[in-house]
Amino acid sequence: MARLWGQVALITGAGRGIGRAIAERDALEGATVVAVDIDESAVEQVVADIRANGGEAHGRIADLGAVETLAPLIHDLAERLGTLDILVNNAAVTRAIDFFAVRPEDWDQIHRVNARGLFFCMQAAAELMRERGGGHIVNIASIAGKGFPGTSNIAYAGSKGAVIAMTRIAAHVLGRHNINVNAICPGVTRTDLYYQVVRERAEATGRLEAEVMEAFDANIPVRRSNEPDDIAALAVFLGSDESRNVTGQSWNVDGGLIWD
Repeated sequence: MARLWGQVALITGAGRGIGRAIAERDALEGATVVAVDIDESAVEQVVADIRANGGEAHGRIADLGAVETLAPLIHDLAERLGTLDILVNNAAVTRAIDFFAVRPEDWDQIHRVNARGLFFCMQAAAELMRERGGGHIVNIASIAGKGFPGTSNIAYAGSKGAVIAMTRIAAHVLGRHNINVNAICPGVTRTDLYYQVVRERAEATGRLEAEVMEAFDANIPVRRSNEPDDIAALAVFLGSDESRNVTGQSWNVDGGLIWD
């Protein structure tokens, strides 16, 4: 039987990249997927594709930085669908910024979604899961949050370090309510954000984009950057009962870039 059969899974930032891959994999594993993203056309497309492949999916438009909207959104969805079993906190923003070029507004924009929005989404979902007797929360962090020097910028690394810390604390607090909380820390992953960083770094250094991509892969022990589905495979496990005794962990998926 599919590992997520009968479960309701909400995935933020589900319009593309890692979030889309997780939404599609969860649907293939039998979950009813709620795809949340700020991009309406992207949400409509992922929902249509899941349904075309025989899955069940619903879409919602939301800005994860507008935290006052998150609890009403999550509670409304749970009321309509009857439950919320899995939350995947994936929505994030970043861009390539030199250490000395980071401005207060850059810091605030990144942390608004990556840390502040993630926490209040997790809080609202945990309230529902506590009422129904349990659930699984998967936070998408990054090896940048563990000090990987190849990060797009220090503000992004700080926001993902916050995600790792919040994952550990939430796991400790919520374990008594049968709620598992884990983080996935992707390394170099070929998403829209990846290609954006590649373009920005190529422009900043005067190199070709292909040269920047080759340099990224050359530093990975397996010589291969992630595809979004590499992250989705682990997200399915962490959202399933197979991981019932796994909580508070930050799992690297990075081809061996770091060992923490």
